[in-house]
Amino acid sequence: MIRRIQSGGLFEDKIGYCRAVVVDGWVHVSGTVCGLDENGTETTDPAIQAQGALRIIAKALADAGCTFADVVRVTYMLPDRAEFEACWPILRDTFGANPPAATMIVCGLIAPQFRIEIEVTARQP
Repeated sequence: MIRRIQSGGLFEDKIGYCRAVVVDGWVHVSGTVCGLDENGTETTDPAIQAQGALRIIAKALADAGCTFADVVRVTYMLPDRAEFEACWPILRDTFGANPPAATMIVCGLIAPQFRIEIEVTARQP
């Protein structure tokens, strides 16, 4: 059985994908961007965007019955590798005592205002 989780994100309908797919106990969360801070103000700060993307991912994980402690793999995508270090404390705090396997890729993102995209895979407890 496959379960699809929608978040209502702008690109989900435009492109034709969902925030997460749950199959056989695995939770695959799509690459996630967020150009807004916690107050809904637009930002290009990569650390603040990482926090926003992680909030969206946390909701998708919760909808699938998981937390960040269940994440086994994470991929970070950034258009500028120099901006990644500013995100490290947020990422370390998010995963805490349960760090997943990780990869960082330098690439273009869907729009120039986005500075980081995060994708995770988790295993349901």
